[in-house]
Amino acid sequence: MATPPVIGPQRTPKAPKGRRAGRFALEVARFCVVGGSGVAVNILFFNLALHGLKWAPMVATVAASCVAMGTNYLGFRYFAYRDRASRTPRQIALFFAFSGLGVVMESVLFYIGYHGLGMSGPLGSNLAKALSIVLASAFRFVVYRTWVFQHAKNAR
Repeated sequence: MATPPVIGPQRTPKAPKGRRAGRFALEVARFCVVGGSGVAVNILFFNLALHGLKWAPMVATVAASCVAMGTNYLGFRYFAYRDRASRTPRQIALFFAFSGLGVVMESVLFYIGYHGLGMSGPLGSNLAKALSIVLASAFRFVVYRTWVFQHAKNAR
């Protein structure tokens, strides 16, 4: 006897918990690889701008964050979240909007460390920069996976 056709949206079955945990761990690892390379770009550009070119601290931190944002988009789109929905103008706009919020968060945290806590020497400024990146990255991870690089409909 043939089974009757299913009317309405079809759902794909959820993967077992162990498999979902493994996929999540792989997602976190890929995020860390891309994020780590972005941190390297951010710190290197920051040090070149602040200590090499003698830019103002806030200009150096914002510029470094923006350069890293551009390189991170490529890494997230083509490595960390390559299995997610295809690139769309909406996805690009969301990425840069949320990344912009991340830059603001990172800059405020850097300002607090650099000016408020006196972390203004070469070592202190790098520590303030690193801490601001780490704290803003938690925000970025949540918004990128939740709103920017969503799974295609019914692909979960």
